[in-house]
Amino acid sequence: MRSIFHIDMDAFFVSVEELYDPTLKGKPVVVGGKAHERGVVSAASYAARKFGVHSAMPLRTAAALCPQAIFVDGHRDRYELYSGKVKTILETFTPKFEMASIDEAYLDMTGTERLHGRPLLAAHKLHEAVKAATGLNNSIGCSTARLVSKVASDQAKPNGVLWIPPGAEAAFLGPLDIRKIPGIGKVAEKNLQDIGVYKVGDLARLDDRFLMERFGKLGLALAGKAKGFDAGSWFEKEMAANEDPKSISHEHTFNDDTADRNLLESTLAHMSEKVGRRLREHALHARTVQIKFRYSDFTTFTRAQSLDHATQLDTEIYQTARDLFLRHWQPGRPIRLIGVHTSGFENTEGQLDLLAGEKNEKLKRIFTAADMLRDRFGDGSVSLAGGLKGRFRERVHDALTKKPDQS
Repeated sequence: MRSIFHIDMDAFFVSVEELYDPTLKGKPVVVGGKAHERGVVSAASYAARKFGVHSAMPLRTAAALCPQAIFVDGHRDRYELYSGKVKTILETFTPKFEMASIDEAYLDMTGTERLHGRPLLAAHKLHEAVKAATGLNNSIGCSTARLVSKVASDQAKPNGVLWIPPGAEAAFLGPLDIRKIPGIGKVAEKNLQDIGVYKVGDLARLDDRFLMERFGKLGLALAGKAKGFDAGSWFEKEMAANEDPKSISHEHTFNDDTADRNLLESTLAHMSEKVGRRLREHALHARTVQIKFRYSDFTTFTRAQSLDHATQLDTEIYQTARDLFLRHWQPGRPIRLIGVHTSGFENTEGQLDLLAGEKNEKLKRIFTAADMLRDRFGDGSVSLAGGLKGRFRERVHDALTKKPDQS
């Protein structure tokens, strides 16, 4: 019988900030920027959530809902440090685990009873081990399926453990609102409500053929999820430790819309540096570079270009991103948001042009040395000349490696 755990750190960004500033504990805290700035909430404390504040909400909306909230800047380096500590603990429990994001992971605990005990006991051991190593609260769900364990960890919050015995999956899910099922967003919820489905149990009672005819392949996945199975593309794939990211990107929302070409190009350069650094950290090389930009009226464009070789060099990423942007931007039209995205990863260097190979290797050594200086003295210590004007305080939610949607 499979034994799958899902561990989720409670209000992770906020909790880490509280370790560095204990005066924040128990107060409504919003991580992501200043109250008057553009951008969105990266995380909110439980005290702030009581006022309706939640992640991905505009900072200004959060300030309107909770004027007494304390707004703090995010610190990616801190979150990655503590995520690494969590990962170190997970490795002592099982070699087969998967970081789903910076603050959550799945563990395959099948066959570990002799070492850690039965699932509920093992979950409590893991819960206490993570707390002892990090000082952070966490919640754990346990069951025979990843999907059920994820839902269980959410139900266990904050700071709890919930085990769903084999055979009880459907009974556990049945009374829950349909939005509790991962992968069901607002649109899917509305479509399901139109046919009288409000609870997971309502969905489980529908015929699989009807769901297939109504929703296509999504319908079959919904039918499986409602019964407690790992259905849907993400949940069906093999669990793997240390899975490489599917894409690496960085975006920036300007506090004031700008049509300043120098500032826009400089910001692209700065973001290209950050993307290049993340690629080197993961030992990945990207074949596709994409830009994203949003005008003042929220009209958004994405444009991509495939390279003739895979790269992790800041200069190549920037040159491609800049050329894409200048070809598609309407000069003089103010920009609200701009971003650089890379994908199509390879774990080894692509075939380099023979004449450019030596130059690229030299650049790689230079950028690797720059990474080491940034690790020691901070991100602002070294920069592409073109990126100096575009320096900005990093918004944490835009800086972290993207993971695939769990749908």
